[in-house]
Amino acid sequence: MNTAELEKLRDLMPFAVLLGIEVVRATPEVVQARVRWRPELCTAGGLMHGGVLMALADTCGGASAYLNLPAAAEGTATIESKTNFLRGVREGSVTATTRPLHRGRTLIVLETELSLEDDRLAAKVTQTQAYLYPRG
Repeated sequence: MNTAELEKLRDLMPFAVLLGIEVVRATPEVVQARVRWRPELCTAGGLMHGGVLMALADTCGGASAYLNLPAAAEGTATIESKTNFLRGVREGSVTATTRPLHRGRTLIVLETELSLEDDRLAAKVTQTQAYLYPRG
């Protein structure tokens, strides 16, 4: 995808826009996005809020699920997400890399690694997204 297509994908998720998330790569096999540390995204002590990291992972997971939609599915919804926080983010940016672990007819299971600029792991997320089909 080119830059305009990546922005269009991100713009489908207004909360991602609000957080300043930038999608940098998007294929059915891997989605990458990043968010830069900013004081307004922090909790006490200048630490990036865990909810920002979870939102970054969910943004990548949603984009990955969307890019893997089965025929006739119209969208996705996160139905489960588990985050392991491994270290705090105090500066720079965090890059999320999401890969599907399982692609089924009704569900997709995804794994996301959130890395600091020095490639140290800040968090790991496993989530499940349900595919949404038209009623009827």
